[in-house]
Order: sequence, then C-alpha cells, then structure tokens
Amino acid sequence: MITKIYRVKGRFVLGDDTQKFTKELKGTSEDDIKDKINSQFGSKHRINNNQIFIKNIKEISSDDVTDPILKQIL
Repeated sequence: MITKIYRVKGRFVLGDDTQKFTKELKGTSEDDIKDKINSQFGSKHRINNNQIFIKNIKEISSDDVTDPILKQIL
C-alpha cells in the first residue's frame, strides 16, 4: 500500500471549551487518518470520538509538510 501525507484540521471538545487543531499524518487513506486522529486524541486527552470534529482532510505533497518530525521521516 502506498502511504500519503495528509493535513487534518478540526476541533475537539475539552471540558467546556473547544480547541482547534491541525495535524499532519502519514496514512494509506482518509479513513486510516480518521482512525489515527481519534486514537491520538482519545489517548492523549481522554475524549470520546463524538467529541472530535474533523473539518478537513487534505492530501499534501512532501514539500508542503510543516511538522518537523514528519519532515525528518521523509
């Protein structure tokens, strides 16, 4: 399977507030990326999947990556 790089934008509920987020991840499909986002935020912030709202998932090129850790992998 070919892995692609995706930029994900959205928001999540944390207590009474909502926080915006932007993440860049490697994955095989948009469904794979959704699962990774739900897993990361669920484990880090202890929130349920219904508290995470993904606004946009966009495939990006390796030149557009801004995450320094992901840049090192590429």
